[in-house]
Amino acid sequence: MNIYKSIALFERAQKSIPGGVNSPVRAFRSVGGTPVFIQKAKGSHLYDADGNKYIDYIASWGPMILGHAHKEVVNAIQERAALSNSFGAPTELEIEMAELIRAMVPNIDLVRMVSSGTEACMSAVRLARGYTGKNKILKFEGHYHGHADSFLVKAGSGLATLQIQTVPGVTAGVAQDTLTAPFNNFQVVQDLVKKYSGEIAAIIVEPVAGNMGCVPPEIGFLESLRTVCNQENIILIFDEVMTGFRLAPGGAQEKLKIQADLVTFGKVIGGGMPVGAFGGRKEIMEHIAPVGKVYQAGTLSGNPLAMIAGITTLKILKDNPSIYTELEEKTSYLHKGLDNVLKKKNIPFVINRLSSMISVHFTEFPVKDFESSCLSNTDRFNKFFHGMLEQGVYLPPSAFESWFLNNALSTRDLDETIEAAAGLDRL
Repeated sequence: MNIYKSIALFERAQKSIPGGVNSPVRAFRSVGGTPVFIQKAKGSHLYDADGNKYIDYIASWGPMILGHAHKEVVNAIQERAALSNSFGAPTELEIEMAELIRAMVPNIDLVRMVSSGTEACMSAVRLARGYTGKNKILKFEGHYHGHADSFLVKAGSGLATLQIQTVPGVTAGVAQDTLTAPFNNFQVVQDLVKKYSGEIAAIIVEPVAGNMGCVPPEIGFLESLRTVCNQENIILIFDEVMTGFRLAPGGAQEKLKIQADLVTFGKVIGGGMPVGAFGGRKEIMEHIAPVGKVYQAGTLSGNPLAMIAGITTLKILKDNPSIYTELEEKTSYLHKGLDNVLKKKNIPFVINRLSSMISVHFTEFPVKDFESSCLSNTDRFNKFFHGMLEQGVYLPPSAFESWFLNNALSTRDLDETIEAAAGLDRL
């Protein structure tokens, strides 16, 4: 497999773009080598600038649940684009999107559209502070809620990939207002809530972590968060930028049967286009301007092209619940196949999975939080990544990212992936 054009493009990009990329994990710094530059995608496959074909397990970091260039989604975007791509004024599509989210997701009365998952999480935290009159937030080590200042304290994923422990530009004051605890460790949460009694506005959590690999919640953990939030007047925020509409039509709240106070969404509600949203109970959401005094605004919020792409995607998911069964079956099939292959190689590994999120950790210990994720053998993962890439399987270029399956994946794709893993000689 040659990537001559990708090498040339990366060299060219570094002359105009910091690090040659517009999001750090794309630079392949963790796994080494040159990133492949993607030219197009269709269904379950990506095609790079050199014409190489890859089975895709990133799905644009989650939102391409139906696969790439889905005909109905593409047609809807093309038809809408002819009417202009932005107005900076209200459209009926925004209402339709909000109504669709309310119909699919439990415990949401009102929804505000934004332009990214980062903006959704940032706005939800600001709203929680404005609603409660408290300043501190509690987040979990290894959870990534976007690149807003308060979220970059022990944020996992991209920071872990680049071995960044502290982030220049994040003030001490912001860091002091951000408390952190290990995921799946409620005792630490309880201790922090007691220590900072009356000061914590929100607990924000990825209900299924995806930024230290896929790490599901242990039984009772989220339930305990819900209980302590009720007791201490703390807003529970579910960051469902990854899990929303992926784990189930109603996301993690439906799948795990836990209700949050506020929920954030990302690219999936735009069919993969730049978009985000946050929503929750009416009494909280009505503190957002222009009804309340917590200010949030955005010229491109509710962008019509993103709205029509998202509406089309969500309607397909809503009208075809069998998609979730199919995705779960495909992920289980891949899990079993990789498990069988890796066992034969006599190397330590752990596979974590929930619904259509999955990841392979090269470690002998259970991976239940960021610390245990960091015990994984990243050198072995890097060899695994490049070995799979050479055989046409595109995995996340980091040991600290979840894989995301899309429903366009065929049994043949899955078998080729398992065969590719079996063909790796040295790990």
